[in-house]
Amino acid sequence: MRLLVLGGTHFLGRHVVAAALARGHEVATFTRGVSGEPPARVRVLHGDRDDPGALPAALAGWTPDLVVDTSCQGRAAAEHAAAALADVAGYVFVSSLNAYRSWPPGPVTGEDDPTWDTEDDEYGPIKAHAERVLAAALGDRFLTARAGLIVGPHDPLYRVGWWLDRIAAGGRVVVPADTLDQPIALVDARDLAGWLVEMAEARPGGAVNATGPAGMTTFGGLLETCREVTGSDAEWAPVTDADLLATGVQEWTHLPLWLTADQARTAWDVDTTRARALGLPSRPVRDSVADTWAWMRSSPRPAPPPGRTLPGLPPELERALLFAAAG
Repeated sequence: MRLLVLGGTHFLGRHVVAAALARGHEVATFTRGVSGEPPARVRVLHGDRDDPGALPAALAGWTPDLVVDTSCQGRAAAEHAAAALADVAGYVFVSSLNAYRSWPPGPVTGEDDPTWDTEDDEYGPIKAHAERVLAAALGDRFLTARAGLIVGPHDPLYRVGWWLDRIAAGGRVVVPADTLDQPIALVDARDLAGWLVEMAEARPGGAVNATGPAGMTTFGGLLETCREVTGSDAEWAPVTDADLLATGVQEWTHLPLWLTADQARTAWDVDTTRARALGLPSRPVRDSVADTWAWMRSSPRPAPPPGRTLPGLPPELERALLFAAAG
């Protein structure tokens, strides 16, 4: 079948392209053309999704059967896609847990939890708006995958990547003492990508919390895996939430994936029953981490997406925390 990937050259999108080609689809990508090109076997379409005429013009003479949308970043982009692609047989949209009004801090008890219905120009409300617009146009041919933490090779957000680099450098590494035992969940981009293509084919419709199963690892388990795959001699310097906050450490930003214990208990509590029933796979965490490290060892560190900075603990904060921990 003809499968259109909206996006397709960066992180999740490139894995969607690979999965679609492996399943025998004729694949096209629609991007702005500023972050690389897909493989040679892919039809390359360029345009700005904020332009209402761009997608119809690019698709002239090539009509897709299926769509996997990994790149919708604004309300207009969703509205233009709904107008241009309402007749496709199956449309899968990569949304986010941020579409839920209550997340973070959560918990997310199921796909029927309320989503944002405001006009705020923020990530969660924009994703929820896109879901509504596309669902109204496509009905039960539309599935929204509310993704959680996505990891794996080619990840530009440098979350697991920062921990790998810092732990590989060795020495004493600041870690959050209060959440090392906190269960967390993640999904490998390659697992998610293959599943998205399968869902476009199968068209089950509705919403799915698309992340890993609860209890697949802990925060501390992830860090131990980073230490193992890098062969590092790093030593943990555990610091309490109170001391991290008092020193000016920002949750999720300065220490990627870290949330204070009161937030983490509910933020990582996401029901994925439907994802498991629909066959979303979950490879071993070690495989995801090891493959990410292998990619990082042969690739330059990612440039941050437009308007974002890469995460990481500033050296001056790290020195202050290590000094305090030593005392």
